[in-house]
Amino acid sequence: MEFLPKLRFIVTSDIHYKIDEDIQKERFEKGMKLAYDYAEKSPYSKIDAFFAVGDFANSGSEAEMLKFKQSLDKVIAPETKITLMLASHEFKSDGEEGAINRLKTIYSLEPDNFFEIADCPFICISTENGCRMGENKQKWLKSCLEKAVANGREKPIFVFQHPHITDTVYGSINWGEDDITAILTDYPQVIDFSGHSHAPINDPRSIHQKYFTSLGTGSLDYFELDEFDFMYGTIPPDCDECAQFYIVEIDENNAVRILPFDILSEKFFNDGYVISTPWEPDSFNYTFDRALTEKKPYFDDSFKCEYEISADKKLNISFTQAKSNDYRVNTYSVVLRNKASNIVLAQKKISSSYYRYYMPESLSLSIDFPYSSGDYVIEITANGFWYAKSDKYSLHFSI
Repeated sequence: MEFLPKLRFIVTSDIHYKIDEDIQKERFEKGMKLAYDYAEKSPYSKIDAFFAVGDFANSGSEAEMLKFKQSLDKVIAPETKITLMLASHEFKSDGEEGAINRLKTIYSLEPDNFFEIADCPFICISTENGCRMGENKQKWLKSCLEKAVANGREKPIFVFQHPHITDTVYGSINWGEDDITAILTDYPQVIDFSGHSHAPINDPRSIHQKYFTSLGTGSLDYFELDEFDFMYGTIPPDCDECAQFYIVEIDENNAVRILPFDILSEKFFNDGYVISTPWEPDSFNYTFDRALTEKKPYFDDSFKCEYEISADKKLNISFTQAKSNDYRVNTYSVVLRNKASNIVLAQKKISSSYYRYYMPESLSLSIDFPYSSGDYVIEITANGFWYAKSDKYSLHFSI
């Protein structure tokens, strides 16, 4: 069935405008143009609001704030309501008071906002003390939620703050706060947008539903992953292939469609997450139950794995990507064993680069290999986003 919006808005975060770089500016301006191009092709052609959920300026300096304002004036239409939230990076230049003053002076905006568009409530909170929300912020949020449901609870309430809610979306373990969790749990109709982690928005774990709905908003600067066992740490080698944001639409029945967009490829990652009845948790589809039904990746007949041993005693391994009938492949585990003893000599984990719309066809890695002779086994396992694992692929070789 065709989704016919009555309301549409853009959500982004972690743009990190810098004075000495323009890549963030180029991505942002291109992305907003593409968003308006998309809207113009729809029967409902407006973009009603734009939200930047913190860290739009890398240090919060006046020059960065002015540079971002120039982009907003250039690419955001006058009829689109602009709301910006402050967070840790905006406070870097000279603290919270300076950032708030610049927000008011340059953008004519307050740090916290509550308003309605097309009968849908929006609550936007800037953080304090870095990325925390103290007692006054919590009281203000609670009062806004009470106002939002005063005329009925069967409509979505959109909440925006920079840090994730701890233990919700992907990235929220390392980059989450739990200051407002207990407040939000009484409001299943809340759809909460947060950033801070730079985690990819096309990761299926970047939408989370339990007591309410949470979404991570990605970045236009660089990716960071939320596991610490990658061979290169949490920031992958191709981290700068990063430019993602959401287009969110609401229809006359208060159903919500959330479309994750990739600026670099100019494409949507999927057909969108649809939340038909945001106020009814029993109807939630994007829960942890997805972990129980995830299909395991697999290596088909086209899979290839090659290796070479370099003069500097490195085992260089390259292989084509595995397949998945569910989500994309998330990561690969690569193990090197001594064949005779079956002893593990090395264990490495790498990402599939699933966060790029056009994933690389093959991947490569290097393992220290200070051995001059013997029989060895390379084992490769493709991993899903939860617990699904492929059957193990093994390659035997001798030197």
